[in-house]
Amino acid sequence: MTPFTLELTHTDGAARRGRITTSRGPIDTPAFMPVGTAGTVKAMQFRDVKQTGAQVVLGNTYHLMLRPTAERVDRFGGLHRFMGWDGPILTDSGGFQVMSLTDIRKLTEEGVEFASHIDGSRHMLTPERSIEVQCLLHSDIQMQLDECPPFPIEEAASRESMEMSVRWAKRSKAAFERMAGGHQALFGIVQGSVFPDQRAASVRALTDIGFHGYSVGGLAVGEGREAMLRVLDATCPLLPEDKPHYLMGVGKPLDILGAVERGIDMFDCVLPTRAGRHGQAWTWDGPINLKNARFADDEAPLDATSDCPASRDYSKAYLHHLFRAGEYLAATLLTWHNLAFYQALMRAMRDAIEAGAFAEFAAAFRARHQERAGGQGAG
Repeated sequence: MTPFTLELTHTDGAARRGRITTSRGPIDTPAFMPVGTAGTVKAMQFRDVKQTGAQVVLGNTYHLMLRPTAERVDRFGGLHRFMGWDGPILTDSGGFQVMSLTDIRKLTEEGVEFASHIDGSRHMLTPERSIEVQCLLHSDIQMQLDECPPFPIEEAASRESMEMSVRWAKRSKAAFERMAGGHQALFGIVQGSVFPDQRAASVRALTDIGFHGYSVGGLAVGEGREAMLRVLDATCPLLPEDKPHYLMGVGKPLDILGAVERGIDMFDCVLPTRAGRHGQAWTWDGPINLKNARFADDEAPLDATSDCPASRDYSKAYLHHLFRAGEYLAATLLTWHNLAFYQALMRAMRDAIEAGAFAEFAAAFRARHQERAGGQGAG
C-alpha cells in the first residue's frame, strides 16, 4: 500500500503548502477536517461533505468505542466501509473526551478509568487500548493517547501532565508498531499548556521517539487567541519541517489564518457544523445569525459565487424561515454551507501561498472578515 508521506511544494514565510499522500488518497495542505464524531458529520451525507472539497474527516475513538464499539465496526470492515467514506480518516485518541465528558474518572500512570456518559458503564482507556481501538476502526491517521490538561493550570501540574503524555507517547508508538498496518500513520501530541519551555521539552521528547506527524494539543480550551498564537510562535519552529503539523480543535477562521501563518498544516473543529445547527453562517465578512429577524425578507443567497448549492441556491429569507419553523433541513443546509466556506477558505490560503502572496491575502481577509458574535471553536 501507499506509504504516508508529506511533500512541501511551496512556502511563504512560515506558511506551508503541501500534499500528504495516504493509501486512501491525497490531502492538500493547509487542510480542514470536518468532524465526524460518531461516524457521521452531523446533518450531512458524505457525498455532500466530499462535494465541499473535504479530503479527510475525523472520527472519535471515545464515542465509537462506546457505541457501536470498535469491534463491531471492525466486523463491518472498518469505519470507511461502515459509514460510506472512501477518503482518509483521522481518529483522535479519545483522551480529550474522557477528560471533558466524563465526571467520574480515575487517572493513573496506566491510563484513565472512566464512566461512560451514555450508560455509566466503566471502561479503561490506556495508550495500548486507544491504539487498539483506532486499528479496529481502520483509521489512516491515528493519535497517541495524551492527557489534555485544563486551563488555567499551575506550571508544576502542567509539567507533570506533559511528562506523562510523553511516557504515554512511547507506549502508544510501541502498540502502534505491533498492531497497525504499514500504510497507517501515528502522530505525537505536543503538550505543555502556555509554558514555552514545556512545549519545547515536549517537542524534543516526541521527535526523539519519532512520529509520522506532530499535533499541537491543549489549546482552544479557554486560553484565548493571543495566548494560543504565542504558544504556536514558540512551538512551530521546533517541529520537524518534513512532517505534518496539526493544530487540534481549532477553530474560527481568524484562528486558522493565524496558525497557518505560523506553519500549521492541518485543522479540525466542530465549529462549522455546530454553528450550522444553531443558525450561524460563516461568511467572508464574518459570522451572521440567520435566526435574526433582519433576514426575513433578504432575497440574497449566502454566497452567489459559491459552488455549494446550499450557499448559492437558497435565499437568506428561506433559511431564516426554516430555522423559525424548526425544520430539519435548516441544519443540513447551513452545515453544508459552513463546511463549503471553510474548504473555500483553505483553498484560498493554499493558492495565496503558491503565489507568494499570503501576507497580502491575510491582511485583506482580516480587513474584510469582521468578527462578530460567535462561539469558541474548541473541538
